[in-house]
Amino acid sequence: MQAELSEHARGVRATIRLFANTAAMAEFLPGRLGPWLAAHPRIDVNLSERPSSEIVKAIAGGLAEIGIVSDAIETSPLTTSPFAVDRLVAVMSSTHPMARERRIAFSQLLGEDQIGFAGALQQHVDDHAARAGHRLQPRVHLRTFEGICRMAADGVGFGIVPEIAARRCRRTMPIAFVRLTDAWATRRLLLCSQAVQELQPITRQLFEHLARGQHAPILRPDTDP
Repeated sequence: MQAELSEHARGVRATIRLFANTAAMAEFLPGRLGPWLAAHPRIDVNLSERPSSEIVKAIAGGLAEIGIVSDAIETSPLTTSPFAVDRLVAVMSSTHPMARERRIAFSQLLGEDQIGFAGALQQHVDDHAARAGHRLQPRVHLRTFEGICRMAADGVGFGIVPEIAARRCRRTMPIAFVRLTDAWATRRLLLCSQAVQELQPITRQLFEHLARGQHAPILRPDTDP
């Protein structure tokens, strides 16, 4: 292992393939991945956004070394470790009739105008709307949570975004956010890979760095969460 790490120190460049779901990509990874990349100037990360279900298949099939997925997805027989808690909220104008509510059910929003997200998160939201017998037809799809919050502030409709993004945007925009009572709106994000001990040393080092950010133990495939 030390010999392989020494190769990188001598200037051998390497690329690690990391697939992440929307929330991890936009809200959690930049702060946790940035310091590690700065400390490893000869290592590149090929980062791609994918739905959690696709990420699990990609890791199992060897198309990526590390993934970050929702715990709503079956990850067996991959190795997993807690990464972050992602709580989805409904964001809306501060003058919206529901803005003063503390919690609402997603079903209460199904008749309202929606601002969609042009990414994997929208599929997650659409799936739960379909289970409630409703087909969402967002007025517009945007690529950033900040964009969704900006349009929500203007009264275009509601959006579903991570609470961490809503809190940040509320500092500068006239928006409110309301937590959803639905169980699916609160997700544990998990790091996953094939057997960690079989990863390339530098890839294993990144996995363990990302896991340490949660201060949680690695869960082996046969370990109860």
